Amino acid sequence: MTIRGLIAEDEAPQREDLCTKLRAYWPELQLVAACENGSEALEAVSQCRPQVAFLDIRMPGASGLDVACAVAETGGLVVFTTAYDEYAIQAFEAGAIDYLLKPIQDTRLQQSVARLRQRLAEPAGDLVARLQQLSQNLEMTRSTQIRWITASVGDSVRMFDIDEVIYFQAHEKYVRVMTGSGEVAIRTPLKELIAGLDPDTFWQVQRGIVVRVSAIERLRKNELGKFELVLKQRKEVLPVGSSYAQRFRGM
Repeated sequence: MTIRGLIAEDEAPQREDLCTKLRAYWPELQLVAACENGSEALEAVSQCRPQVAFLDIRMPGASGLDVACAVAETGGLVVFTTAYDEYAIQAFEAGAIDYLLKPIQDTRLQQSVARLRQRLAEPAGDLVARLQQLSQNLEMTRSTQIRWITASVGDSVRMFDIDEVIYFQAHEKYVRVMTGSGEVAIRTPLKELIAGLDPDTFWQVQRGIVVRVSAIERLRKNELGKFELVLKQRKEVLPVGSSYAQRFRGM
């Protein structure tokens, strides 16, 4: 039986990659729309009434949550894609909504497809109510995002605006906070820091490195064929993990 599906993702390489993988892993899925922003997705939902929608949670125009509510109101199922947002992931896991963490792994996508196939025969229930609660949770997350970094330096305490930070790097029991003029070390675990950072502003590029996107000058390959980042305000070059390189397509 053919299933109507919709994709909404504002980054073209990721949108095209997801379309290709879904065609391979779910032949019965007919992609009726592949949208590059939330407003376009809302119009497509109204016209095509997809049974399944894969939605980037943060897009230009209407948000992924706005589109998800429209899909849910027609009885459709929703899968969110997200770069990193620990609070959002916890909310997804607590309910019936699935999520895919970027960069999307093949095995995880296959698991999501299998879950959707099972749930298509089930009623949507209170999905709209859960989406509304999720929206409230995300608003609370944004209100608690880190604005200042406090670090002990000798016998004094220094404060850095988050806008000064170029990147964070886990190092033994500390996290190095690198700015344009120097560095300090803090004890806050990197995982805890990530939960308080804006995922549109800071990207994780290695298991132990999170960098400000606007501080990146370019992505290049070294002599070993590995990706690395050249920064605008610092001389060191940062390695990019193979599982994180996909998000730089199109840069």
